[in-house]
Amino acid sequence: MNIAIIGTGYVGLVTGTCFAETGNNVICIDIDEKKISNLKEGKSPIYEPGLDVLLERNIKEKRLQFTTSLVEGIKQAKVIFLALPTPPGKDGSADLQYVLDVAASLSKLITHYTVIVNKSTVPVGTAEKVREVLLTHLDPSLFDVVSNPEFLREGVAVEDFLKPDRVVIGTSSDRAKKVMDELYQPYLRQGNPIYFMDERSSEMTKYAANSYLAMRISFMNEMANLCEKTGANVDWVRIGIGGDSRIGKRFLFPGIGYGGSCFPKDVKALAHTALEMDYDFQLINTVMEVNDRQKLVLGRKIKNYFGSDLSGYTFAIWGLAFKPETDDIRDAPSLELIKELTAAGAKLRVFDPEAMENVKHVFGDKIHFATDMYDAVEGASALIVVTEWSEFRNPDFDRIYEILKHPAMFDGRNVYSLDKMEGLGFYYESMGRKIVHEQVRETLAVHHKTIVRERGVLD
Repeated sequence: MNIAIIGTGYVGLVTGTCFAETGNNVICIDIDEKKISNLKEGKSPIYEPGLDVLLERNIKEKRLQFTTSLVEGIKQAKVIFLALPTPPGKDGSADLQYVLDVAASLSKLITHYTVIVNKSTVPVGTAEKVREVLLTHLDPSLFDVVSNPEFLREGVAVEDFLKPDRVVIGTSSDRAKKVMDELYQPYLRQGNPIYFMDERSSEMTKYAANSYLAMRISFMNEMANLCEKTGANVDWVRIGIGGDSRIGKRFLFPGIGYGGSCFPKDVKALAHTALEMDYDFQLINTVMEVNDRQKLVLGRKIKNYFGSDLSGYTFAIWGLAFKPETDDIRDAPSLELIKELTAAGAKLRVFDPEAMENVKHVFGDKIHFATDMYDAVEGASALIVVTEWSEFRNPDFDRIYEILKHPAMFDGRNVYSLDKMEGLGFYYESMGRKIVHEQVRETLAVHHKTIVRERGVLD
């Protein structure tokens, strides 16, 4: 099938590459000439495991092409996917400018029956708005508008696309339904379902799914905070409730808040939709409040230990991306932590396997970007774990102990077991669990005198 993908961001590039992988002829379109030039050479603008291999293979087989020309890109297309940005406004609403502008352009270019698919995450009613724009110049027999939300998880997006849990299609057209069913059948060979529904329900399904998952994360973060106050261990609480088949095990890991391109934006958009409908969606509003507050928890733990004035202290941070296996830092908790610690006077040495270039664009030379995970720890007063990359899971603790100025670790993702940390001698504070080796705090006075001396206050 001939497919055009308009937009080569995260969703568009993964979608186009994976459609090409099953034999379709795909043209990806973007106005960014440099990005298109790099993509033609097989250079991906994003880090996503497995994507580079598929990209190279399908370019070589000429099933995947890239262009900046909308006219050329859609000429032969039977299906056109709109994978365009829908950034949140100040009120949380999704900005549909890019989607509607492209729809206006398509209304003057389409000459044969084409299925127009909203792949971007869009508010309820967007399919109707796109249809209205297309009708300004097109006969209704020449197109159908379909809603097809994506449910890709960054870090495993290729696998999610090729082997989806389910495919959701919103359409009231039997003609479009047949096209979409044919397109997705190669991905459903394991028996996973394709759900056909009306366009509005499809659009709402995307927001409902992400908001529910965000709610689970915020719930467990609140439970972790309560566990700390009661002396309970959130690890056992998580296991205990996750064993209930009505609840399940996923998205129950506490931490320092959710981030990324989907959850923050989609939760805000759902809250805005509720507001427009004059509905007080208290649960969703609370989810956002909890997440904003949770991003400050780790900074508070560090200040409780070292004091509110962090001048003279240096901290190592492991992990900058909002989750492992991605370079995405959108709404990443690390950004708030960096702002808080530097505002308190701290110096930071940071390391992330993939996201450092993106963070450099935000902070420049205000923080030190380490060459590796151990370089980050060199001379630091404490190690802070923010993102649970696999390479951080079993480090050389003896080496870390030797090169830290003070043996303290703050784990925002509960990467290490309490039993493991009990035998290592670090002051270790995590989320929703007891503090290990709290007596190490007693050595802080000596360490603090050293810091003060280095400031030049003492002789």
